[in-house]
Amino acid sequence: MHVVATAGHVDHGKSTLVRALTGMEPDRLEEERRRGLTIELGHVWTTLPSGERLAFVDVPGHERFLATMLAGAGPAPAVMFVVAADGGWMPQSEEHLVALEALGVRHGLLVVTRADLADPAPAARTARDRLAAGGLAGVETLAVSGRTGQGLDELRRALDRLVAALPPADPAAPVRLWIDRAFTVRGSGTVVTGTLPAGTVTAGDELLLDDTPARVRALECLKEPVTSVNGVARVALNLRLQGPAERGTALVTPGAWTRTDLVDVRLSPAGRAVPAETTETTETTGSPERPGEDTSAGGGEEWGAADLPGRLTAHLGSASVICTVRPLGGRIARLRLARPLPLHAGDVLLLRDPGRSRGEVRVLAGARVLDPRPPELRRRGAARERAAELAGAAPDAASLLRTHLLLRAGELRALGHVPRTGPVCADWHADPEYWSGLGKRLPEVVRRYAAGHPLEPGMPVEAARHELGLPERRLVAALVRPPLSLAEGRIVTGRSGLPAPVARAVERLGADLAARPFQAPEADRLAVLGLGPREVAAAVRAGALLRVAEGIVLLPGADALAARVLARLPQPFTVSQARQALGTSRRVAVPLLEHLDRRGLTERIDGVLRRCRTS
Repeated sequence: MHVVATAGHVDHGKSTLVRALTGMEPDRLEEERRRGLTIELGHVWTTLPSGERLAFVDVPGHERFLATMLAGAGPAPAVMFVVAADGGWMPQSEEHLVALEALGVRHGLLVVTRADLADPAPAARTARDRLAAGGLAGVETLAVSGRTGQGLDELRRALDRLVAALPPADPAAPVRLWIDRAFTVRGSGTVVTGTLPAGTVTAGDELLLDDTPARVRALECLKEPVTSVNGVARVALNLRLQGPAERGTALVTPGAWTRTDLVDVRLSPAGRAVPAETTETTETTGSPERPGEDTSAGGGEEWGAADLPGRLTAHLGSASVICTVRPLGGRIARLRLARPLPLHAGDVLLLRDPGRSRGEVRVLAGARVLDPRPPELRRRGAARERAAELAGAAPDAASLLRTHLLLRAGELRALGHVPRTGPVCADWHADPEYWSGLGKRLPEVVRRYAAGHPLEPGMPVEAARHELGLPERRLVAALVRPPLSLAEGRIVTGRSGLPAPVARAVERLGADLAARPFQAPEADRLAVLGLGPREVAAAVRAGALLRVAEGIVLLPGADALAARVLARLPQPFTVSQARQALGTSRRVAVPLLEHLDRRGLTERIDGVLRRCRTS
């Protein structure tokens, strides 16, 4: 199915038109029908000639209900803009267009109603010019009469053409359903309605409503029970949840959105310098602005965030939230929302000044979200630097990584983007320049640590993590490249990772043991070689020496070599026989045999004899 919102000045026939198209009453309140004035959102639907089902969100046109209009038009991908032939372009026509422009709505139809009461051509001509200036250039224009039925069949065919041209919604997209109605049904509990712009909702799904779990017990689409529905669609959900549901809140896929009350945005002035009192004879010149463009506004002077009031109302979906505006520089601003909203980078908030006097356009700007998790601004000049950083930034993964440097895949998805490149480690993604810089810093960090800790075999990974400011040790491991390597939780240089003096001493010891590998040196010889207790401990940690017992050190692998020598003896054998076969002293032979016992290479038979284990 498809969803189209109405727009236009009050009493220009929007509700009459959708009533004629659908045969359904969009005004559901008794007061609305009594006064002939839409106050709340109306939802009706019809089947088009092609068989496609189309739902209308009928919005109020009165200036007092602009927030309600935005709640209905915001989630809809297309608009049916209504102008009365006998009324022409009016103040709320202008305000609705300004709002649609700021929201980025670029698909629609222009319908001139009451064609039976006045010539529709002048109103159509002026409206086409205004729509073109507001980002809806080239929309199909039709003249109809909801009272007589004139042009309704052609309008239905035009609606068919409109929905066929709409970009398809992604059924796999994360769900964000802005609630526009919430009520309780006896025997069922909480029921909410809204426009599902993308994604899929299925009975049994677990969603979140303001961080509160909400289970979908059942759902309807156009009053028909269904088990699953894909966007774009009008849906009603029966929820099981603790607490109330309210209009302006959103049901979202868990973990897929960033719920935040602080965002950095790029502002775009809404509308053009056209008075709200514009009539059907107004002429327009120049080209329209688009959300996100950094163009000038009026008089050749650059428009910026500083031109906005410090306190405004932000609209997104059905949400209406007070916010404060902090200009950072140019068109970059930081918004502080009165309550958190589920956002993605790239979302567009509409900023409105409800305090403006009657007759003034109150929609002031569109605010495209560049970062829903902005960094703190603590230093002098940090705001200006942040504005420069975001001035040419796109709301994408690359820009987010330039700011945050390291983000998990889940965090990026919650910010609204999946990176084009793979992770640097596990599920971590990094800004390429930052990651490359870390790789260049690591060898210097390891060198400095070795200079300050000459007897340690290498730099502990945890110390390197702290020095580089990384959140996990495995990120450090991912940065290690030759000649650096990892050994027993340390980053070492070369094969041994020993300080140069200790490495040279071990080499000299190796020369001593080359001919008699089991003749462990005495303490005085170790001292002459430069291997005191601390140096020996460092060499043992690095795997450069084998400590058989306290004061008894051999070269690595000497125990395995000893087992092979002893295996050639008649089994079992005594300590004396082992000592002679190994060519060493009893001082070394006894602890070496005990070491071999512990390793399972030999075993004691009794208090005198041992034998080699065949395995």
